[in-house]
Amino acid sequence: MYGMFFAILAASFATIFAGIGSAKGVGSAAQTSMGVLSEDSSKFGKMLVLTLLPGTQGLYGFIVGFLILINCGVLGGNPPTTGQGIAFLAASVAIGLGGMFSGFAQGKAAVSGITMTAKDEKNFSKAMVSITLVEIYALLAFIVSLLVVISVPKLPV
Repeated sequence: MYGMFFAILAASFATIFAGIGSAKGVGSAAQTSMGVLSEDSSKFGKMLVLTLLPGTQGLYGFIVGFLILINCGVLGGNPPTTGQGIAFLAASVAIGLGGMFSGFAQGKAAVSGITMTAKDEKNFSKAMVSITLVEIYALLAFIVSLLVVISVPKLPV
């Protein structure tokens, strides 16, 4: 019973906090993009790409949350033990916090990249590279969470 509580809490934690990071990052980038587009709507495609980049953290959190729900028996199967539920919760911390903070940082980088691209469209690829560098840390958090989540059902706890 407690295992299921911790597992559902874990799925929520991963999804909510990574989603907060993405929402903040995409929101900041979208505000800047709209300012650029109000001056020159021909830059829509490039602005859209730069605006969407901070949204991946929320997707990573959703995937981890979904896999936790699959592995804990909510969507069929056996409910987790208390130890397994706590292990799911521990796994969700990596992508929850990693996704939130990298989403904030990637949003700031996206705002700068959008501003740079607005001044000179030749800077688009430079902006993409710089914004994507932040993504590495979201991916690392996602991989750690993913590896733990797929290992939890095999844990003898």
